[in-house]
Amino acid sequence: MLKKIATACGRSDEAPNIELAQELCAAENELGIQEIAAGLRHKDAKIAGDCIKVLYEIGERKPRLIAKYCLDFIELLSSKNNRLVWGAMTALAHIAHLEGERIYRHVEVILSACKHGSVITTDNGVTVLAKLCNGNAVYSEHIFPELLEHLRTCRPKEVAQHAERIAVCVDGVKAAAYLEVLDKRKEHLTNAQTARINRLEKRLLNK
Repeated sequence: MLKKIATACGRSDEAPNIELAQELCAAENELGIQEIAAGLRHKDAKIAGDCIKVLYEIGERKPRLIAKYCLDFIELLSSKNNRLVWGAMTALAHIAHLEGERIYRHVEVILSACKHGSVITTDNGVTVLAKLCNGNAVYSEHIFPELLEHLRTCRPKEVAQHAERIAVCVDGVKAAAYLEVLDKRKEHLTNAQTARINRLEKRLLNK
């Protein structure tokens, strides 16, 4: 399988990686996926980067096919290679609803990566945390206050997008605190951003 990734093909674009992900999904080729997962530890950073791309593309299409590599993705969150960090968080965002228990055991690693990682890492980390909260009162008690604090302090241009990601875990009990935070952030948002928040609030109140 490694012969089919972009680097091996002498390509600098992602097309070969996406095509390989589609092929592995179509065949549900677990051995092939295992080979790609092993490539995450390759000494060549480009090869490792291609492999994480293939895996999270698989995760977008058939998340169960990469769920078993949950701990590998969590381990990569501590990597010095930023491509692997945000790629791993993207993969985790696709499987959080399947691997909530295993991911929650490492929730502090997720929270740290969200606070200190790149924009893409944080975006997907918010999705991971929201999915963990969704339908699990124990996880929510710990995580939801962290998500609210993130909404209070994130950059104005991130508020609407991250609020939408968090909305999946907002129920009647949490709604009041969530809406209070959003209302306070509006004064720092553009008209377009405020309109986006207003639409989100309306959908939430009409649930």
